[in-house]
Amino acid sequence: MKADIRIALVGNPNTGKSTLFNVLTGLNQKIGNFPGVTVDKKVGYYKLPDGRIAEVVDLPGTYSLYPKSQDESIVFSVLADRANDLNPDLVIVIVDASNLKRNLLLYTQVADLKIPVIVALNMMDLANKAGIVIDIELFSTKIGVPVVPIAARKVEGINELKTAIAHANKIAMQQDSIDVAAIAPQLIEAITKEFNIDCPYYALQLAHQHETLTFLTPEQSDRIEQLELEHGFHSQKAQGSETIARYSAINDLLYDTVKKPDTAHDETVSNKIDKVLTHKFFGFVIFFAILMFMFQSIFAWASYPADLIDGLFVWMQNTLHSQLPEGPLVDLLADGIVAGLAGVMVFIPQIAILFAFISILEDTGYMSRVTFMMDKLMRKVGLNGKSVVPLIGGFACAVPSIMSTRTIENWKDRMITIMVTPLVACSARLPVYTLLIALVVPDKNVWWIFNLQGLALTAMYVLSLVSAIIVAWVFKVVLKARERGYFIMELPVYRMPRWGNVAYSMYDRSKSFVLQAGKVIIAVSIILWVMASYGPGDRFAKIDAKYHQTQYTKTIDAEQLQRNVATEKLEASYAGVLGHFIEPAIRPLGFDWKIGIALITSFAAREVFVGTMATIYSVNGDTDDTQSLQGKMRSAKNTQTGQPVFTVAVAFSLMIFYAFAMQCISTVAIVYRETKSWKWPTIQFVYMTALAYAASFVVYQLLK
Repeated sequence: MKADIRIALVGNPNTGKSTLFNVLTGLNQKIGNFPGVTVDKKVGYYKLPDGRIAEVVDLPGTYSLYPKSQDESIVFSVLADRANDLNPDLVIVIVDASNLKRNLLLYTQVADLKIPVIVALNMMDLANKAGIVIDIELFSTKIGVPVVPIAARKVEGINELKTAIAHANKIAMQQDSIDVAAIAPQLIEAITKEFNIDCPYYALQLAHQHETLTFLTPEQSDRIEQLELEHGFHSQKAQGSETIARYSAINDLLYDTVKKPDTAHDETVSNKIDKVLTHKFFGFVIFFAILMFMFQSIFAWASYPADLIDGLFVWMQNTLHSQLPEGPLVDLLADGIVAGLAGVMVFIPQIAILFAFISILEDTGYMSRVTFMMDKLMRKVGLNGKSVVPLIGGFACAVPSIMSTRTIENWKDRMITIMVTPLVACSARLPVYTLLIALVVPDKNVWWIFNLQGLALTAMYVLSLVSAIIVAWVFKVVLKARERGYFIMELPVYRMPRWGNVAYSMYDRSKSFVLQAGKVIIAVSIILWVMASYGPGDRFAKIDAKYHQTQYTKTIDAEQLQRNVATEKLEASYAGVLGHFIEPAIRPLGFDWKIGIALITSFAAREVFVGTMATIYSVNGDTDDTQSLQGKMRSAKNTQTGQPVFTVAVAFSLMIFYAFAMQCISTVAIVYRETKSWKWPTIQFVYMTALAYAASFVVYQLLK
């Protein structure tokens, strides 16, 4: 989309920057990566009141322009590099109106870059509730830029902000926040002259950050380094002087424009709630109770819509077989593509409910408390408190969670976090767990309120967190590093969740699950159907000839005969050959060759297991076509023993295998991308596979 003006959103974490982005752009968003790095880039569009199209770029949250992580370094790079495709015409600095002193440091830095700025005073509802009075007009006059009070969560003040954007100057009008030139006068003068720069603060930032700025050539960076040596420049001392000067100016500004009530020192409601929710003991009890409620709900609330979806796909399969002429194309469509998709679509309600809970926990501010509570525990196993964010995020998906480890400055802490994050039970494992639990765990309550299936699912998620912590402790001993990590985090105030945001999260995550998994499922289902429908040499012809003999046709009814033919053809197919080849290795785990095929195909994505089983049992033809996948798997018999294939021992052995195994090629790829070496994904794949095999073996041998 061609934009007439580009706007960058800049702000501290927890100031409502992403909320404002969503309010401005709605569904008209694109998410990718900034060029050359694995940092999320969110770009959206909306129409200004005068008809122009505005492109909005949501930059990563940062407390200042001096970066401590790859995320934060993006902000200055985008603002400073005039040749960058995302370099903005206008910057909106979002500040928390209830905590101006902290937020205004970043504003003063951005303003001194001489880029046109609008200040969005967000969370005005909270400031008003706290009795904070801001003289908006005087505030705007003193800093020399438009100041717009808003409450993004309540969509208040947004029209006024859009009007301010439409009338914004293309030339920076703001006053100097501090005397930048006084910090390093000779160096700043030398850089401005040699590099033809008309902004002193831009020159100072080049001195601080030239080593990491990709838009500078190596020669330019070396020259700046040379100038620093010539003028005796010390980066840390200069940053300290700058920060003191900025806070002095901020204090003067707030003294003149902001009035706080005398009761401001009283304990806030959030602090009172935190005494309970972050308690050393009760905090963990409450967190565990919330997890149990989540997983109980996933089974209880998702069962009815899941049954409807399941029934719809069974009807589609039967309709295709009954209405279309028999042939390989119809079989491919019904038993390959439709059966494979059914295995994914049936879990949409469960995925939606999971992400609804995650969205609520994040929106209310509770997820930040979980991170805070687990910091001390993380340190005992060699992790940084910041490691909790990727680990908790791993409940959704390991890929973005591993990408988020770049905010961890300590190399050892970051590597351990990357190595253990895939152990946390992601949403892709949810279809596998719920399918297998529904097969072998009774759907009944214990102690009146707890459902056995919900308890089993909770146990799998708790196991994933415990195993991640234990493995992290092992890596703490193995990996050696001298540097120590630290954890600084601001806890946001508690708020009611935005139900529109929760609904959008359910929709967006479910859509992503269907589209991403669906593409893989269709591809794998087609390949698998072909492998299961054809075999090497004349094996299929021999099977047909065998069952045409009178000893079979006269002694076995037609329906059973057809099932026997389908079963033997599946074993003789390419898929059957592959399954039987690996069966000796997985037999000690309780797995047969059909499960073996699913283990191989689900390396593309864990949820492919369900689609593979749907395709295998549809092609197998050994059960009534009107049955759902769950019904087919429940009635599947071992041809040698006549016993059910999916016993309690086999189901739990399989769940344990998926709990530990690296059954996700995307995770392998992202670990390579983040570590820039095949060493770490190789180590990760080997240790997780060995752990999965050993744990699965023990579980099967104990339960069989």
